[in-house]
Amino acid sequence: MEGDGGDYLQQRHVKINIIISGWVCIILGSVLLFSSGESSLVLSFAAPISVLGLILLILGLMYKDEASIDPQEILSWEPDKTEMPDSGRVMYRVDTTLIEPIRTSILCGKCGNIYWNEGIKPKSFDCPDCLITLWHEEEE
Repeated sequence: MEGDGGDYLQQRHVKINIIISGWVCIILGSVLLFSSGESSLVLSFAAPISVLGLILLILGLMYKDEASIDPQEILSWEPDKTEMPDSGRVMYRVDTTLIEPIRTSILCGKCGNIYWNEGIKPKSFDCPDCLITLWHEEEE
């Protein structure tokens, strides 16, 4: 890929790769340690591998990759405008971003139109085009 697309794909799974590498090192070190008996040569390999695995696991769990997400990309995202099949009642789709800026998109399954709400999912929503209540949550 050209441009930033390839970089994004390479950075996408960094956290999970570090965590898997940590677990592999811990398991490999443990297998070497418990299968070797009392050989000091194998112990000198098994202990550093296990410690390295523990360090990789901790680093992988602490790794934050949200900084690479462009807020402009979040603002420009939009779900596909598609009608959904009727399953005894009108279907709908609600998507809310988890990082700033918090926005919620509501896709009406009957007419296929998308409506935007700044903030989290509202307690109730009526489709302006279909005049159908998609949901209504009771106050607790």
